[in-house]
Amino acid sequence: MGIVLIWSLVMILTRWISHKRRGAISYDSENQTALYIRMLDVRVRSQVGFEPEPRGSHPYLCVDFRTLHSRPQSAGPVSARNVRRLLSFQRYLHSSRFIRGIPASNPLGYILDDDYTGQAKLMLEKVGNWNFDMFFFDRLTNGNSLVNLTFHLFNSYGLIELFQLDMVKLRRFLVMIQEDYRSLNPYHNAVHAADVTQAMYCYLQEPKLAETMTSCDLLLGLLAAATHDLDHPGVNQPFLIKTNHYLAALYKNSSVLENHHWKSAVGLLRESALLSHLPTEDRLNMEERLGSLILATDISRQNNYLSEFRTHLDKRDLCLTNGRHRHFILQIALKCADICNPCRPWKLSKLWSEKVTEEFFHQGDIERKHHLEVTPLCDRQSNSVANIQIGFMTYVVEPLFVEWSRFSDTRLSQTMMGHLSLNKQGWKEGRDKQEANTSRASEEQRTSDAKDSNSKELPQGSKRS
Repeated sequence: MGIVLIWSLVMILTRWISHKRRGAISYDSENQTALYIRMLDVRVRSQVGFEPEPRGSHPYLCVDFRTLHSRPQSAGPVSARNVRRLLSFQRYLHSSRFIRGIPASNPLGYILDDDYTGQAKLMLEKVGNWNFDMFFFDRLTNGNSLVNLTFHLFNSYGLIELFQLDMVKLRRFLVMIQEDYRSLNPYHNAVHAADVTQAMYCYLQEPKLAETMTSCDLLLGLLAAATHDLDHPGVNQPFLIKTNHYLAALYKNSSVLENHHWKSAVGLLRESALLSHLPTEDRLNMEERLGSLILATDISRQNNYLSEFRTHLDKRDLCLTNGRHRHFILQIALKCADICNPCRPWKLSKLWSEKVTEEFFHQGDIERKHHLEVTPLCDRQSNSVANIQIGFMTYVVEPLFVEWSRFSDTRLSQTMMGHLSLNKQGWKEGRDKQEANTSRASEEQRTSDAKDSNSKELPQGSKRS
């Protein structure tokens, strides 16, 4: 009887959550402007015959491609995603009764499950190590790497106490962030977000930043890293534009995904009421600065930021006591964190490379299936992981990290540049070896075909018995 009663309460609460969060919308009137994108998500779907659906219900694309996809099934009154979120939140509430009595130095034990607390905590003690294996940490935390890592960093910096953050609201906010990443994306998922957040922490620990960044800078830097790819659909901006996706129309084909990530993050901030105790002006200012950081990750604007960064370094006029200069360096740090995979040790770098290429090729497969122009980078028939990575390292990663090393000439920068050089060489050697094997196999095939052809042309009487 007790179990039935508990389950009934869970179902009632879940339906209430689903009703209040259609498409992750908060209906508070003051949120309407910042959450316009969320409301539009529901509006457009209903107008073109699509039902609201739970995030993650499709392998890569939870977006309406109009004529490209058939109508999905209705999500129904109860979302499995909300059930998972509710149960996770309920588990935290059970332990939160003891929060006031636990030491501020070790609240993590009440966040992590007992079965992996020990190993996960040991890893977090070395969270500033550039060799940090986020894939392993994600397994240890049962797929909750982003929640646990971000909470730990907030606590280690003293941000919870400094900003008087409610720990229950913080937990709920982090769970919502993690759930809004599409777990079936090979690359743009919560593990990538956690990896970028860990890299951002490493950069924030660098002397120039550690000595000058304010507590607000640290808070926004970590928040931006954790949310920078929120609700990524697993396809790029050109794909959204050429399929006439409503997000492309909304943001006028400019930084489409980054604007969506930002607005999604603001929506969750307001829904969780994490910063509701702050003055309205301060809260709005933080949301704008958060957007400025996330928008900086738009790869199409890479050259603009790189040129400005190089100019500052040439003139030696960066002054980190200046708020605008600090914010610019936070933007550059986030950009570095977002594309730092080629600067990781080979084992980790190779795995990330394979995952991002898998996502690229999946987009190309969709484009080919629906007779769209296949994006060159996404064409598995004319591209390879090695070629994509060599080009990415040469034209995108290396120029940015060369300038970062000029700005912060530390052991970490030397380590990253060393890994980048070795990884680039590794991909070149692998490509050359594969090409040599392919050439050898082709030559052997031609030789074999030639022998077969000569054998058939010999007169029957000339063959030796």
